[in-house]
Amino acid sequence: MQHPPSLRSRFALVIALLIICLSWLFGSLIGHDASQRIHAAVGRDLAETGHNLSDRLDRGLQNRIAMLEIIASLEVLHQPGQTQQVRQILEEINQEFSSVAWVGLTDAQGQVLASSNGLFEGRSIAAREVFQQALRQQVIGDVYCDPELAKALTAAGSPADQFIDISLPINNAHGQLLGVLAAHISWSWADEIRRSILRPLDPQRKLEFFILSHDHRVLMGPADSLGKPLELPILSLPKERQETWMVQTWPDQQDYLTGLAFSEGYKDYPGLGWHILARQPVHEAYAPARVMSRNILLLGSLLALLFAFLGWLLAGYYTRPLRQIVRAANRLSAGKVSVIPEFKGTREIQSLSQSIRRLVESLRNQKTALGAMQDLAHHDALTGLPNRIALDNYLIHARQNSRNKNDCLALLYMDLDGFKPINDQHGHAAGDKLLQELALRLRASTRDGDLVARLGGDEFLMVLQVPANTAQEQALQVAKRVLAALRQPVQLEQDVQVGCSIGGAIWPQDSAQLDVALELADRALYQAKAAGRNSIKFHGQSQHSGT
Repeated sequence: MQHPPSLRSRFALVIALLIICLSWLFGSLIGHDASQRIHAAVGRDLAETGHNLSDRLDRGLQNRIAMLEIIASLEVLHQPGQTQQVRQILEEINQEFSSVAWVGLTDAQGQVLASSNGLFEGRSIAAREVFQQALRQQVIGDVYCDPELAKALTAAGSPADQFIDISLPINNAHGQLLGVLAAHISWSWADEIRRSILRPLDPQRKLEFFILSHDHRVLMGPADSLGKPLELPILSLPKERQETWMVQTWPDQQDYLTGLAFSEGYKDYPGLGWHILARQPVHEAYAPARVMSRNILLLGSLLALLFAFLGWLLAGYYTRPLRQIVRAANRLSAGKVSVIPEFKGTREIQSLSQSIRRLVESLRNQKTALGAMQDLAHHDALTGLPNRIALDNYLIHARQNSRNKNDCLALLYMDLDGFKPINDQHGHAAGDKLLQELALRLRASTRDGDLVARLGGDEFLMVLQVPANTAQEQALQVAKRVLAALRQPVQLEQDVQVGCSIGGAIWPQDSAQLDVALELADRALYQAKAAGRNSIKFHGQSQHSGT
């Protein structure tokens, strides 16, 4: 005669099934929610990385356009017979800016009067678009290949095979055309920016950048795709409906998490309509979410087995309290209670109820850990400082808080002076160590309620909450303290020292719009660097020395 299972066996089975169901329920819910958050965070990070590349490209082109405009305004370019002096100026531009492959001045008929390295001097470039399109207005051409020009520049010691043309007319006081100032910018400059963004990232992420023209032709990407059109669903949507990131099947039939950013220009430079794509294989992008979900389920399963065995040992003695625990667990699964109640009685019953409470707390701790992972998406991986996402969130609350208190926000843009030579001489690992040490000093220079964020590379932004009547004085004190802290030597292979240029603006004193105040601080930074490095310049104020 077959006997039915004992009460102990039945009880152990119920406990095992209950805890396994609870573990899988909590694990699945938490894992699904966390996975969605991680997927969105990774997608936004890709789009932000693409935006960072686009912003640096636009800023770089705007800087070069502004430089040529300054050169074009020089009186020497409007005077005949000053060829030697003009040539010297153009040579200095070519030597100072490696991305300027060639720059030259022509007369009104297109004959080159002076140029860097003397290339094309005495020859006519009237048939080239760099001259023809600039007869009436300033022109910035899109990326193109010119084998003949590349061969000539290679022979002259400035190798390049793809170019962006910048040219503008030179007119006299009566508006008559005197000539054209033209420049060929090497497209390898953009690849240097791309590599600088990828350098601090983990190579195992397999992150890739594509730069597309306004008609979706590949300007930067794998060699076999250059010059070819790229069609993806994310690009075919109307611009107002386009998402910043999507999972896309690319022409190689592989799925990639794809972030999209647009070239929107910078200041008075309108941009060339480029599309910036940052892609990462889906299995690489979503790997952290899969590992986390697997760990949650594995931990829940192990805990289920542990407590099932404990329940089997105690089943013969604690039938009634255990039934109460089962009912409480069922209510917890149904969402009617938030915790397992603690039962009084013998030591064993109390131990079991407390153990199940710890199981639920452990699952909650997993969810807390997931929140910490989400927090990583708001901080720079190298320095631990807040990134642009965290900065945007902070500015929303800081602006409201300052309005409530009738205070101001001091905005300090900071750019390290002399960092690149140290990075080149001692290597990128040493450069990373230097940035980490300087980040600690910047963080130590802030006060409670203030924020310092890394914008990328060696650029930082400090936001200070200051009283309106002493806003600039307090901001200046902090800026000087920052300069003093950053000038202290840093021990790498040997003691190294960098400086810092700081541009500042006060919101809302300098502008009622926060984004305009940020732009004013950025302009002040460039003025500080132009006037002499290791200095402070506030919008509308004279230069402050770093001493």
